[in-house]
Amino acid sequence: MQGPLLDLLRAARSAGLRISPAESIDAARAVEQVGYADRTTLRDTLSLVLAKTVEEKRAFADCFDLFFSRTGFAPEPPPDAAAKADSPLAQMLLSGDRSGLAAAAEQAAVEAGVGNITIFTQVNLYTRRILERMGLAALDREIAAAPPATAERLREGRERLREGVRELVQQNLALYARGQAEEYRNRTLARTRLAAIDRRDHDRMRRLVRAMARRLAAQYGRRRKRRRRGLLDARRTIRRNMGWDGLPFIPVWKQEVIDKPKLVVLCDVSGSVAAMAQFLLLFLYSLNEALSGLRAFAFSGTLVDVSDLLEGQPIERAIPAVLDRAGFGSSNYGQALADFAEHHMALLDSRTTVIILGDGRGNRTDPRTEILAAMANRAKQIVWLNPETRPLWGTGDSDMPRYAPHCRIAAVCNTLDQLDRVIGGLLRDGA
Repeated sequence: MQGPLLDLLRAARSAGLRISPAESIDAARAVEQVGYADRTTLRDTLSLVLAKTVEEKRAFADCFDLFFSRTGFAPEPPPDAAAKADSPLAQMLLSGDRSGLAAAAEQAAVEAGVGNITIFTQVNLYTRRILERMGLAALDREIAAAPPATAERLREGRERLREGVRELVQQNLALYARGQAEEYRNRTLARTRLAAIDRRDHDRMRRLVRAMARRLAAQYGRRRKRRRRGLLDARRTIRRNMGWDGLPFIPVWKQEVIDKPKLVVLCDVSGSVAAMAQFLLLFLYSLNEALSGLRAFAFSGTLVDVSDLLEGQPIERAIPAVLDRAGFGSSNYGQALADFAEHHMALLDSRTTVIILGDGRGNRTDPRTEILAAMANRAKQIVWLNPETRPLWGTGDSDMPRYAPHCRIAAVCNTLDQLDRVIGGLLRDGA
């Protein structure tokens, strides 16, 4: 496979295209047929082979145009026949050889490994490396020894050369580092406290939440079984070994069916926890394939059933409506638990997992822990996700030490990584 095509495929992957090894081979065979002479034909052919969606076709077209574009170097002043130079770089600068400078810069860029650039802070580093391979040191010595007029022309040419090389490095950064930069930013956001996410990053966070939810849904959405090694299934063992007169040459072990979890979610949407609540609801409602049922409630003081909002309209509009209906008040966990016990306790059975999201701070109201204990007795388990770190549990008006004994899991959860880990664990174990 040719070097330019390999570089183009790497740039396309960095732009977000999903390209398998088999598709890379198909692309190489297609290029053998159409060649590189007609760029429009080449672009359309590779787009048919590699891009699978409208978004990928658009991204590939932008990537292709950037890959084959060259900004070129700034026009040089008219050559001076009287000016003389010894080094090849100085000769090209004095003669105004733009094509020669461009070719030399491309060769030096390959030698410097500019395709390995990963972050914008490396632009100056690779610019310097390319200039050194082009002969910057010899050019500086020649400027120092040249007559004033020639030295001035060389200094001006050196500045234009530096700008041209810098643009070349920035182009490679846009081609090859976009994917790594996106991945780094996503990793950073996933580890950032959700309450501290800037509003301008909310759209990116929603995409990240949906991607994590799709991964979990694909992994746990199908019916699964878990082998219980050590527990012999006598009936199936005898049937399997009928060919040997029932002698158990091949033992068959019992298997436990892992059911899809049934969830009831209670979210504190008061001002201190609202940011965390919206991402939890978005995460869970993107997991439809991996859940057998989901009911959602929101509260700050009184409890409100918000399942109809979340199921009846797009999640982007539903979550603000949830916050408008029940959010941004003062938390009263005791009242919310009392409302649930009065109107919705029948939802709980031995297959139901209750997830409570909140900091457990009820503003010194009655925590009603006896209701939580009754819920724990009816449900399969209670999982409490608290955005506060453990040293803060029990301080001030926090009732977490009184709630925690009734929860199978009481975990700190204030980042997307922690949320992914907790929900993934529930799905893995069938909640």
